[in-house]
Amino acid sequence: MFLSKLLFFASGSREGGGSGFEVLVIQSCLGNLQAEIVGVVSNHANGGVFRRAQKHGIPFRLMNKPYGPADYQRLIDEFQPDLICLSGWLRLFPAECLGKIAVINIHPGPLPRFGGSGMHGHHVHEEVLRAFKQGEIDQSCVTMHFVNSEYDQGQIFFELPVYIDSDDTPETLGARVNEFEHGWQWWATNLVATEQIRMENGRLIVPDWYTFLPKE
Repeated sequence: MFLSKLLFFASGSREGGGSGFEVLVIQSCLGNLQAEIVGVVSNHANGGVFRRAQKHGIPFRLMNKPYGPADYQRLIDEFQPDLICLSGWLRLFPAECLGKIAVINIHPGPLPRFGGSGMHGHHVHEEVLRAFKQGEIDQSCVTMHFVNSEYDQGQIFFELPVYIDSDDTPETLGARVNEFEHGWQWWATNLVATEQIRMENGRLIVPDWYTFLPKE
């Protein structure tokens, strides 16, 4: 059974953002992502996510503070998604809304070390570069994981190394990570949407050929 309805949560900003969301919309239209994107949620009324949703005819919903469980549940009830995708969503998804629907997130760095509250965007790249210059790591990565009740602590199902140059800045590293995200997020999301990757009784299930898990 293939999952068919995908609901996005993407914060973006007042000025821009939402590029990852747009890539998945395009891949869905091309048939590469075997899921219909039924809606997108942002906490910026007229930001980049709104403009990209308007461009592609995707229903847009604004989520205002306090971002409580009832607000999330209202959107879940409205769109009836089979899969929820967080892509640059800067709020903790409420535990009360987890369990019945798979929720996945993409993160621009290695987890769990470079995750947690406040660790998003350039904050991640700054910390990754600091560790790189201290000789503690030799690469960054794009990480995708199932969402649980803690920031960036759910089961990882996709990890793609991203090289670091010795003269990188948070901006140049961030641009490279973002490019890798755009190239691979739709592909990994499709494996979840078609249930080739899934959680069963707390256990991660992946195809036999799959090689994108963290090294032990």
